[in-house]
Amino acid sequence: MRHRDDQLTVLPPSGLQDRWSRQVRYLRVSLTDRCNYRCTYCMPAEGWPLIERTGLLSLEELARVIRVFAGLGVERVRLTGGEPLVRRGVVDLVREIAQTPGIQQVAMTTNAHLLARHAQGLWDAGLRGLNVSLDTFDPERFATITRGGDVAKVIEGIQAAQAVGFTDIKINAVALDRLNGDDAPALVEGCWANGWLPRFIEVMPIGSLVEQRRDRLTSEQVFDRISRVHPLRWLERTNTPNGPARYAVVTEGPEAGQRVGFISPMSDHGFCSTCNRVRLTARGGFRPCLADDHEVSLLQAIRDGATDESLAGLIRQGLAGKLEAHHLRTPTRAPVSTMTGIGG
Repeated sequence: MRHRDDQLTVLPPSGLQDRWSRQVRYLRVSLTDRCNYRCTYCMPAEGWPLIERTGLLSLEELARVIRVFAGLGVERVRLTGGEPLVRRGVVDLVREIAQTPGIQQVAMTTNAHLLARHAQGLWDAGLRGLNVSLDTFDPERFATITRGGDVAKVIEGIQAAQAVGFTDIKINAVALDRLNGDDAPALVEGCWANGWLPRFIEVMPIGSLVEQRRDRLTSEQVFDRISRVHPLRWLERTNTPNGPARYAVVTEGPEAGQRVGFISPMSDHGFCSTCNRVRLTARGGFRPCLADDHEVSLLQAIRDGATDESLAGLIRQGLAGKLEAHHLRTPTRAPVSTMTGIGG
């Protein structure tokens, strides 16, 4: 496979290391492009042309591809969507992944609307990490952002997960000025009161939605708004295998010691320098970079009869095209795929 500079790159014979010497240990797997919410910053108002079910990787195909990735050195798998809990058989897939040699953690990003009914099964199957997309605790604002979602169902789902044993629960909020920009202190207080770790994500211009352009708040802006109520200081950045968040801690007052995370793909110009993640879309596309529409179809290869060795070779070839850094600050180079089509 040739890069955009038409230079052929050969990757090392073992492990997954890109041409920028970043080691890939973390695979994000989209189970479906379907979602029971229609968040304004994620999905167009008119919806998204859904993939035919025959165009999705089956659960058996997903498990097989993940085994190949594990054989190449991937240690952590996060299941995403759309909304992963609308995919039938998700608990069985979690169990299969958790039992895959080399996989050290299985996690999930969910809107938690269906979590209460699945929490026990997911825990028993081996899921251990939960990231819940929750932009506000205010019911009216939540319904506006999600186009009809019920925040009470989300809270019920998270509490059900806690009751069965989940302790690694992070709340991911996309920071949007006109929708929840003044709500950051209330959101962190609600999370801390329940033992959840709040994190704010800068919205990325993926899919060219209006809200992404006009309402984006930077991490520093959210940091400042929280600091007016709960003084914060940045913690020293550490290289972690889990993800790109940077954390701050409350320095004084009744919430002293509480933490809040920030994920800053737009304002942090070094954001990509330690990237250890790649993605597998629901349609079976291996996507080395979220912010690049370039994909390699593993689904097509599987259905053409590819061996595991051939799949590993395609993965290596695809990784050779991973960007050194995203180009989201250049409007003409932002992905045209929507987030629900790629996987969160």
